[in-house]
Amino acid sequence: MKRVGILTSGGDCQGLNSTIRAVAKTLYNYYGADDVEIIGIIDGYRGLIYGEYRRMKPENFSGILTMGGTILGTSRQPFKLMRVIDENSVDKVAAMKKNYKKLNLNCLVVLGGNGTQKTANLLREEGLNVVSLPKTIDNDLWGTDITFGFQSAVDIATNVIDCIHTTATSHGRVFIIEVMGHKVGWLTLYAGIAGGADIILIPEIPYDINSVIKTIKARTASGKNFSILAVAEGAISKELASLPKKQKKAAIADMKYPSISYKIAEEIEQATGQETRVTVPGHFQRGGSPDPYDRVISTRFGVAAAQLIIDKNYGNMVALRNGKVVPVPLEEIAGKLKTVPTDSEEIKTAKAMGISFGD
Repeated sequence: MKRVGILTSGGDCQGLNSTIRAVAKTLYNYYGADDVEIIGIIDGYRGLIYGEYRRMKPENFSGILTMGGTILGTSRQPFKLMRVIDENSVDKVAAMKKNYKKLNLNCLVVLGGNGTQKTANLLREEGLNVVSLPKTIDNDLWGTDITFGFQSAVDIATNVIDCIHTTATSHGRVFIIEVMGHKVGWLTLYAGIAGGADIILIPEIPYDINSVIKTIKARTASGKNFSILAVAEGAISKELASLPKKQKKAAIADMKYPSISYKIAEEIEQATGQETRVTVPGHFQRGGSPDPYDRVISTRFGVAAAQLIIDKNYGNMVALRNGKVVPVPLEEIAGKLKTVPTDSEEIKTAKAMGISFGD
């Protein structure tokens, strides 16, 4: 009997259920439903730590291709605290190893983002058989060209920008759409280009507010009475970016605004006199059904992960590289962030179209 544990960790996103489904169906198809048992770990690594799980049946994986969220539940368990004994005197790493062995697992399948992959690699180092899959709307996982959940989030953020365009045009306003992304700007960049934003601000390119204001004034002077800004929640000014790490962190913590977008909005309104509004779609970007692209890529990833289990090729994350789904060693990708290169084709394309990055 082959016994495989599956968990989803970190923030949820579209495509988790699609991926889980593909892993399960492939294993059932290969081994037969009577010769493989899939254990669903509840609420991510927390479930593995505290022994919360349920034995899944083939019917549990039917009808979930289009479902958002995760049927297994999820939670955030910071990697930096994984080796810290918690308030219940629990050694988390030892507990995960104990429960893995208690369940007599042949492999643990992990779906998650950067922190999740680091913990997956830690478990690999501790001797557990692990196969992981790249989940995040931020598309910031090193080693893969795309993560599942990203395209669906781009679709949602783009739709928000599309809808804002009509009201911005009607009222002659400046609108800022704050897109998710604390450390990287892939989501903002793609949604900004797809939605026809006039200005895109991402963490990788610190902005000069004077440059932003200059762009808006130039649009007004040319007869365009509105402007659209796609701003990543982690966008940062040149002044703030130049500060030492501790000072920068303190300055962000002391900011009087709900987020950077509201600060930018106030600065624009004061400098131009033009009514400026902020729209924050927030967790809408994580929710709902995966789009067709994510359903396909999730299925491809899930099948590839199952094949790694069949081949006993553990210690890898499934990745998409140059159109092909391939295994990538966890030790090569864990802890690495895939940021937007400032000379990327996407940025060059946007700039060639006259889109400003505030630099």
